[in-house]
Amino acid sequence: MFVHETTVRVRYGETDRMGYAYYGDYAEFFEVGRVEALRSLGFPYKRIEDEGVMLPVHELTVRYHQPALYDDLLTIRTRIIAMPTVRIVFAYELLNEAGVLLTEASTTLVFVDRATMRPCRAPAALVEALRRSFAR
Repeated sequence: MFVHETTVRVRYGETDRMGYAYYGDYAEFFEVGRVEALRSLGFPYKRIEDEGVMLPVHELTVRYHQPALYDDLLTIRTRIIAMPTVRIVFAYELLNEAGVLLTEASTTLVFVDRATMRPCRAPAALVEALRRSFAR
């Protein structure tokens, strides 16, 4: 399993009058986790797209346990729990500074050939980069 962590601070514009992070902004938090996880593997989205592969989101599931609050520094723990094929699944945990689990989520993305707009296999170099994490 591959695990990566990054942080993001809840900005004022992402909150409601109670100081709670707006539920729709959580998808952006997960995107930050996903993008930084791939970047840490040497695969920023720009590289993947430049190689002719797009990664649209196919599915998003979220379970909210407690709210993230204005100015909280959130840890986004992102896991890739299975080797990618035509799809890649990311699992997320959002934790506050006290380590309290606030939210769990997952996204499924599909590798799509930009030229044909048809599903395709994950780039071989990405699979190879992940293989090291799964061999442990």
